[in-house]
Amino acid sequence: MKSIITRGETVAEQALSARWALASLSLSMLLPSLGTSIANVGLPSLAQAFDAAFQDVQWIVLAYLLAITTLIVSVGRLGDITGRRRLLLIGILLFTLASILCGVAPTLWLLIAARAVQGLGAAIMMALTMAFVGETVPKAKTGSAMGLLGTMSAIGTALGPSLGGLLIAGLGWPAIFLVNVPLGVLTFVLAYRYLPADISKRKTDRKGFDIAGTLLLALTLSAYALAMTIGHGRFGPSNIALLSAAVFGTGLFVFAEARAASPLIQLTVFRNRVLSASLAMNALVSTVMMATLVVAPFYLSHALGLNQALVGIVMSIGPVISILSGVPAGRLVDRLEAPFVVVAGLVAMAAASIAMAVLPGISGYIAAIAMLTPGYQLFQAANNTAVMADVGPGQRGVISGMLNLSRNLGLITGASLMGAVFAFSSGTADITAAHPGAVASGMRMTFAVAAALIIVALAIAAGTYRRRPALGES
Repeated sequence: MKSIITRGETVAEQALSARWALASLSLSMLLPSLGTSIANVGLPSLAQAFDAAFQDVQWIVLAYLLAITTLIVSVGRLGDITGRRRLLLIGILLFTLASILCGVAPTLWLLIAARAVQGLGAAIMMALTMAFVGETVPKAKTGSAMGLLGTMSAIGTALGPSLGGLLIAGLGWPAIFLVNVPLGVLTFVLAYRYLPADISKRKTDRKGFDIAGTLLLALTLSAYALAMTIGHGRFGPSNIALLSAAVFGTGLFVFAEARAASPLIQLTVFRNRVLSASLAMNALVSTVMMATLVVAPFYLSHALGLNQALVGIVMSIGPVISILSGVPAGRLVDRLEAPFVVVAGLVAMAAASIAMAVLPGISGYIAAIAMLTPGYQLFQAANNTAVMADVGPGQRGVISGMLNLSRNLGLITGASLMGAVFAFSSGTADITAAHPGAVASGMRMTFAVAAALIIVALAIAAGTYRRRPALGES
């Protein structure tokens, strides 16, 4: 009898420990997204506080995003080599300490440097959080865990603007960075206490870290990100030069990785159709989602004539739906096959993009968003599950980093590409002075392009999931 009771207590303790471990991972996903969205709303106040041009304070956001984009694959690989728990704790600590430095920074450029360090911490947290799901959650519940992480990311994105506005109004701009400190401390304590210990490896099992590949990838991604962001959608000589450097860097990176003894990314993984397709679909879907953030404010204010308060309310509908639909989407993935849910999510997104292009007025916009956001959550939960469920323990960090990287590259590309489509279709370089009819026309064309991109993603899914190989199979 005693052994039965003891065994029952052990199972209960393990279940409780798993819940707290998942809570620490959820906070590790929340903080990086909050770090992005909360800073955006503070840019006008920061420009005033440091007496700086808006182009200069934009680097507060850009430095953070560049650090995440350029390093997320590398830190994922480093976690695979050195131990994910140890590196995740370092990432949380870096993020928290950098948040303090941001809050007390006396000059703009010190603040930007601190934001880059904060971005490094965020990259570690984002890359390793998904990698830990396979070690803390039963395989049958992977979809639910991915849905929860998607919900936490959506909460961070949605909470940032409103929380940032309140903090700036009540306590001043340093508060938008210092609010991360107590959350960071809590995340560190939970992760330290409940995440499983790293499995010790023999020295012969530890592969060297690819420093040359890391530098090449970081420089290449930096060139691409800058090419897509500077000039605000207008491609000048600087953009073309940076894009050319990115293309050349990609070729050089592939050449170096093919000859590296311990490559940052094993090029053979791209032979796996599920992984390659998932990365491509992730980038396409993120490009479309960015269109709602870039184009919608102009459409709602200039074409539909809504004031700023109403624009804010309507824009908040998408994140609220995303928060509510994330966990149910994950549970649906657990009950059904992940490939089926990927296709269902893409079909919903394609229908929503078409609706956004053809349905008029505020009711049409809301109806389209009500389809687009759950479709996105279905896709994200299923796509991440399809990839991460079959990844071996030694590659979870780098594969998770690649998934996050494809999403970030899609967001960066979407901001530039969809913004350019919108401006071109509106027939004016200055959207703020465009006629309401021209803005509405630009909206229709932008989401016609978005629908085409989702149809491409659907074609990729259909071609990939006819036969579903395990990860590692070519």
